[in-house]
Amino acid sequence: VQLVESGGGLVHTGDSLRLSCEASGRAFSSLAMGWFRQAPGKEREFVAGIAWGGLNIKYADFVKGRFTISGDNAENTVYLRMNSLKPEDTATYYCAARETLEIVPPTNAYDYWGQGTQVTVSS
Repeated sequence: VQLVESGGGLVHTGDSLRLSCEASGRAFSSLAMGWFRQAPGKEREFVAGIAWGGLNIKYADFVKGRFTISGDNAENTVYLRMNSLKPEDTATYYCAARETLEIVPPTNAYDYWGQGTQVTVSS
């Protein structure tokens, strides 16, 4: 399974971005997919996850109501729509996948990782 993220960039407080994670080698609906982020000097943390083709979705408390995860089976791509961005959302965002169809926060539970895409939110 290969994962390629895109869509990051430099935005201002309150702006929106949509990150994409294109999967190859497997249909994303056969995996549990997650978005994680890592800010400088901090540990990588769970942001959102999707499994069972969208029937199961989870969010970290700090993004509820602002971020939306979704998937497109035809494109084999998972998206993370981020609204009302804040400077504290600045981080490298990673897409990950695990064989077990359960969304869990720990990073070591995931089998495949993308290279990351940088999101910078200026105040």
